[in-house]
Amino acid sequence: MDEVSSPARRRGGPAGLSAVQSDTIEGLTELEDLDRVYAQLCGEEAEVQMELGALMGQQSNIETKMLALQRMGPNLQLIEGDAVQLSGMISFTCSLAENVSSKVRQLDLTKKRLYQAIQRADDILDLKFCTDGVQTALRNQDYEQAAAHIHRYLSLDQSVIELSKQGGEGSAVEASLALLQEAERNLKALVTTRLEEAVATGDLPQVERFFKILPLLGLHEQGLARFAQYLCSQLASKAEENLLLAVGSDLGERRAPVIFADTLTLLLEGIARIVETHQPIVETYYGPGRLHTLLAHLQNECDKQAQKIVDKFIQQRDYNNKFQVIQSSMMRGMATEKIEPRDLDPVLCEVTLMNSRAELYFRFLRRRIVADFEVADAMADEAVIQEHQQSLEQLLKNCQLSRTMQELIGYYIPMEEYYMRESVNKAVAMDTAEVGQLSSSMVDDVFYIVKKCISRAPTSSSSDCVCAMINHATSVLETDFREVLVCKLRAGYPVSALQDLQRGVSSAVSLMQSSLQHGKITNLTQTLGIESQEQAKSAYLVALNNVEVCSENISTLKKNLESDCAKLFSQGAGSDHAKAKIDSCLSDLVNTSNNFKDLLQEGLQELNNTSIRPQVKPWISSFLSVSHNIEEEEFSEYEANDPWVQQLIVQLEQLMAEFKVGLSPVIYDTLTSLMTSLIAMEMEKTVFKCTFSRLGGLQFDKELRALVAYLSSVTSWTIRDKFARLAQMATILNLERVSEILDYWGPNSGPLTWRLTPAEVRQVLALRVDFRSEDIKRLRL
Repeated sequence: MDEVSSPARRRGGPAGLSAVQSDTIEGLTELEDLDRVYAQLCGEEAEVQMELGALMGQQSNIETKMLALQRMGPNLQLIEGDAVQLSGMISFTCSLAENVSSKVRQLDLTKKRLYQAIQRADDILDLKFCTDGVQTALRNQDYEQAAAHIHRYLSLDQSVIELSKQGGEGSAVEASLALLQEAERNLKALVTTRLEEAVATGDLPQVERFFKILPLLGLHEQGLARFAQYLCSQLASKAEENLLLAVGSDLGERRAPVIFADTLTLLLEGIARIVETHQPIVETYYGPGRLHTLLAHLQNECDKQAQKIVDKFIQQRDYNNKFQVIQSSMMRGMATEKIEPRDLDPVLCEVTLMNSRAELYFRFLRRRIVADFEVADAMADEAVIQEHQQSLEQLLKNCQLSRTMQELIGYYIPMEEYYMRESVNKAVAMDTAEVGQLSSSMVDDVFYIVKKCISRAPTSSSSDCVCAMINHATSVLETDFREVLVCKLRAGYPVSALQDLQRGVSSAVSLMQSSLQHGKITNLTQTLGIESQEQAKSAYLVALNNVEVCSENISTLKKNLESDCAKLFSQGAGSDHAKAKIDSCLSDLVNTSNNFKDLLQEGLQELNNTSIRPQVKPWISSFLSVSHNIEEEEFSEYEANDPWVQQLIVQLEQLMAEFKVGLSPVIYDTLTSLMTSLIAMEMEKTVFKCTFSRLGGLQFDKELRALVAYLSSVTSWTIRDKFARLAQMATILNLERVSEILDYWGPNSGPLTWRLTPAEVRQVLALRVDFRSEDIKRLRL
């Protein structure tokens, strides 16, 4: 087929136009160009053939779809008719809805105007009804009904009344308004006057009657003020009566030491009863949020009466003068007189009781006012809520009662500190050690005093007071009392009778010279102080026991304080910040307990160094005098008559006997542990100075086992770990040959952990006289 002259190309078909134009082909003269155009046209023809084949392949599908469309024709005509009909119905419905909605809007407007007319008519009728009713009620002296009519008049919509005044009935409305306004003024003046008269005469029924009327007239503040005036007069009368009874009470009565605290309690309980009795009346007739106003008036009277009670307390108990004397005595160089601590005890108890009652009263007020504000703040904005919160805090924290209690507690804290320090000093001065008792009397006495002082602080319900007393108690225990025990331990433990005798002789010589100068002769035996040796030993051991008991007592004291403070905070007596401060103070007690433990360790170490070490070292050194380079005959003799270890055990038992009797089990175990460490260390040094045969190594192993068995029996602590190195040395000294160490060393050791270094193993092997040094050097450890 000639593609160049084909009809499609001459007609300018798409394929031809997409490639080359016919005029272009006719202008070609070169064979290469003709071949190129021919190849291009052949490619285009192939593409067209493929497209035609694809279209021909879809012929059956297209015919099937065309048949389906022909069948759907009648249905489409029906759908078209239904759509036209539906469109007509929608248009009709739309126009109908527009007509109905306009009529509904007209009805709503008419209904609104009708309601306004009815409201206007009702208000006019109410105005007329109130005018007639208030006049009738005033003539009948029915003040409650008259106030109800005035309240109804005040509740009317003023805009409606203004519209009514502009209408045809304006003159009648104005006349009614004038009558009501005049009646309002008259009724307010009358009710206020009658309430003041009832308050002056103390007529409670009439007070409550007119108190309930005033909020109907919009006089909420005046009503609460007059009612509070009546309640304050009753409160003041009762408080003055109770104070007179307190001042004139007999000093021998059971409640005499806390009579002023009881008087303050009666005052605060009286206010609490007033609140419980009259809060429902205030909430019912004055609405929520008004209780704070009433309590603010009551608190002013409470401050006055509480101040009178506190002033009488200060006067009768000589509180300020005692504080000044104590303050002077606690300052260096200004102590002219002192107060007996026992005289302060009842005063301090009464102060904490008074503060506790005040804190309980403040918590009661907070609960009631917060509950009342919560109802009022349900629909209030944030500014009103903040204002209520500020007014509450100002009432509770800035009132005179709160400041007075803070001043009393401010004086109480140094007085309690003085009481504690002086009592502790007396307990130390009166210290005695009973025979058979491990500790002396001052430990129990001191901690009884400290516990009493700290436990009294939480009864005040003041977290600041609790923190201050914990800090003072920590200071007394950490510095004053601990220093007393330190001084007793510094006296030391007598080393031996000979050394004590030598010390006594030297002191006796100087004392005798002084006595001769003054013409006196002192008993030589007493001067030597030989009899005081046992007392000095006992005093040192008692001091150690005292230190241990102190550490335990401080831990117990901390747990008890945590329990007391938990009860205090469970009653709502403090915030999270106050709890954190108390926890910080309690942590200082833990540090104090640890300091006493450290002092105990120092005392035991000193006892070990001065009393045990000088005796144990020679006993261990005597091991060198017993030959361990022995044969069968000597080994048998050693087995029959032990040359060293049994004597050492007896000596150790005699040495520790007095400590076992004089020390507590815990301290004795600790001291035994120190002695065991000393024995292990000294024995190790001594063994390296000896030589051993095979039987000598076996003898050493027997001696070591006997010593470890004895030491294990005299203490509840495990001591085998301390002798682990010696046990391994005994194992090496029992080897038959040098190479046998490889069965125990390295990967062959199994669960055994070697405490000896390779160099030390070779050193121990060298102690065997029958092991050659060459064999030892060849070992690969």
